[in-house]
Amino acid sequence: MDRELLEKVKRREVSFHEIDKTLDVNASIELRRTAVSELTGTQLNHISNYSMDIENVTKRNIENMIGAIQVPLGVAGPLRINGEYAKGEYYIPLATTEGALVASADRGSSVITASGGANVRIFKDEMTRAPVFRTKDIIGAKNLADWVNENFGRLKQKAQETTRFGELLSINAFTAGRNVFLRFSYDTKDAMGMNMVTIATDAAVDLILSENDAELVALSGNMCSDKKPAAINAIMGRGKSVSSDVFLDKEIISEKLKTTPEKMAEVNYRKSLLGSALAGSIGFNAHAANIAAAMFIACGQDAAHVVEASNAITTMELTDDGLYCSVTLPSLNVGTVGGGTRIATQQECLNMLGVAGAGEPPGTNSRKLAEIIAAAVLAGEISLVGALAARHLARAHAALGR
Repeated sequence: MDRELLEKVKRREVSFHEIDKTLDVNASIELRRTAVSELTGTQLNHISNYSMDIENVTKRNIENMIGAIQVPLGVAGPLRINGEYAKGEYYIPLATTEGALVASADRGSSVITASGGANVRIFKDEMTRAPVFRTKDIIGAKNLADWVNENFGRLKQKAQETTRFGELLSINAFTAGRNVFLRFSYDTKDAMGMNMVTIATDAAVDLILSENDAELVALSGNMCSDKKPAAINAIMGRGKSVSSDVFLDKEIISEKLKTTPEKMAEVNYRKSLLGSALAGSIGFNAHAANIAAAMFIACGQDAAHVVEASNAITTMELTDDGLYCSVTLPSLNVGTVGGGTRIATQQECLNMLGVAGAGEPPGTNSRKLAEIIAAAVLAGEISLVGALAARHLARAHAALGR
């Protein structure tokens, strides 16, 4: 340990990131961790234990690394899925610290599998980036919007010069006074694609600025809308827009959920639909974010995009012999290449699902992952609504010591 350097760090004469210029990766991590330990008076014995490839992680995923956080990983399933990309039975990896969540997903998976499996279909697959421009006045705003429509082909060519796989699909203009927001939508194949669309849009912006009397205010103007609750994502979609459904007969509901179709339909109506509307919620579901978050963490997804996954709408309708259940996630942002998917532990979870890396043809693995997550969310919705209908929620948490 370089004690002189350590003392300089503690005195703030050397910043955390400057340590990397002097020491190798492992020594930099150890020195930063020691500095934080001594500065805060905290023993950091556990975060120093990890098995990931530090060279790659520090280049691509983290700055000022001092260690790693461990999140317990559970498994639910098998979950039978009848998708276009995901076909068969899957064991669902769930990383969470919420007791009873994996047990609930496991029960929902059992109900779906016993009912023949969940159907899943992807209706739209587009990642967005929306720069905001300022024009002189509304006349300039209208001229800019018209120019974009007339020159879409040129903008598409310019954007696609920056990527091998990305494809610009559309540009939608939204205006507020002299402010013009251009929502670029791309097919990003197996990548979640935020970096890809940002770089591609930046190139297209150069062409826009060279031929229009407008100023770029920001490359992201929040009409994307990224990592925030936004009605535009629920309405127009972002990432994968995916739905999953299943028919449950009353015998399976009685045997596995200890309740009735009528009680479940009423709980979903008054909780997921009416209660959400009264609260002004964008999402109309029981707890879609729970399953999405646990799968995002396990599979190396950007955890902040759980806010968009929570836009989901859950429906439950009585049928002659049971209950029709569905969940629709209009903005599920996932990928199987890039980002956290490269980390070894997350790679193993993706391999469990058969979706690690790029698909053949491109885009098939990320769509398969989206279908699996949608079916898992449906399992979670069925289980929680069933527990509420049977008044088992508090009992389940108490029984599991939570």
